[in-house]
Order: sequence, then C-alpha cells, then structure tokens
Amino acid sequence: MEVCPVLLPGREERFGEPPHTRVTELVPLLADRLAGWFDKPFAFFGHSMGGEIAFALAEYLCARGPVRPGHVFVSGCVPVPGPVLRHTLPDPELLAEIREMNGAPAEFLNNPELIELMLPTLRADFTLAENAVPDPAAVLPVPLTVFAGTDDPEAGPRQAKAWSRHAGGAFELYELAGDHFFLHDAGPLLDIVGRVLSSGSGPGTHGAGPRSHGSGARSHGRSAQDSH
Repeated sequence: MEVCPVLLPGREERFGEPPHTRVTELVPLLADRLAGWFDKPFAFFGHSMGGEIAFALAEYLCARGPVRPGHVFVSGCVPVPGPVLRHTLPDPELLAEIREMNGAPAEFLNNPELIELMLPTLRADFTLAENAVPDPAAVLPVPLTVFAGTDDPEAGPRQAKAWSRHAGGAFELYELAGDHFFLHDAGPLLDIVGRVLSSGSGPGTHGAGPRSHGSGARSHGRSAQDSH
C-alpha cells in the first residue's frame, strides 16, 4: 500500500501559508492536487477534522464522476455540530477547551510565545472543522468505516453511530481504547484498516450491511491520509 499524507496550509513546512477555514474551498483544491493518485484504486482516511475533510472530499468526487474512493475511513469525529463553537471563543476559553480535550502538550499550553504563534492556526482548524459538518441529507455511496475512542467525550462510540445515516454502502463502527487521541497507539487501527482493504471491501469494491465492533489487521491499494 502507498500512503499519501496530506499536509494542509498553516503547519510544518507550509506554516507560512494562510490556513483554510472553509471546506467548500479546500475540497476542490485537494481533488485537483490528489488527482495524480487516482489512477489506481484508493481510499481516504482522516482523523478528527481530517475525517470530516475525507468524507467531504469523497462526497465531492462521487458527485462529479466515476472517479471515487473504494472506501472511506473516518476517525475521532461525528457528523453533527459540537456543543460549543470553539472557533468563536476568546483566547483563554479556547485554550481551556484545548486543555480539556487533551489537544496539546503541556509544553505548548505553558509557553506564551508558542501560544501566540500557534493559536491562530488552531482557531482556523476549529473554524474549518465546524464548517465541515456534513449536510444531514448527505449519503456517501461507498463503504464507510468509523473509529471511535471509548473515552472520547464528544466523538465516542455512541455519538459516532450517527455516521450510519450517511452510509450508502457498507458501514462498520470500531471502538478503540482511549480518548480523542486514541490513534497515538496506531497499531490496532492500522490492523483494522489493513484487514478491511484486503478483505474485499477496500478500494474498488463495495460491501454491504451495518456492523459495530471492537479491533483487528493489513492492506493494498492507495490511501490518502489526513489528520487534525
């Protein structure tokens, strides 16, 4: 399997570029930039904000022609608005929310210079995520696999079941131990992704039937990957 990680503007070597805040502007750009990867069977994976983007990109491609992912994996996110629009909060309250969700290391949260440098990007991320919630009527005509951390207070297994309403093909929900950042221990998730992609419900194929369960396996095809 080849992996194509997606690096959005505003981070790492793209730190000097203004970050996106609208998924409707970002998705066509991603479709264009990733087009060279669509000559073979491919799948999308995204965590948190990246999961919403992966779903939106898949929906965009499916609406425009025959080129579409064979499978979409979303992780640590839900298809409904959160209880708080974090991007609208004053800086102290936004930092408190980030601390509460274990969303940044203590070295960042205790460093005023780093906070001043990075907070605009984090606020833009929350803006993008909160604008990327799928339309309630959106249905994706490809298999959809969802991962949820058992201790994630906002995107746990119970809330993540809401993705089933957007599944027009096979739907599976996996519960993995941990909070919102359960994928820091990526082994179980990668095993499941690999097993799904090599089992006949991966790129270029369509399975059937909603299922919900716990862990498991390896893979082939291509995967475009994004994370928050």
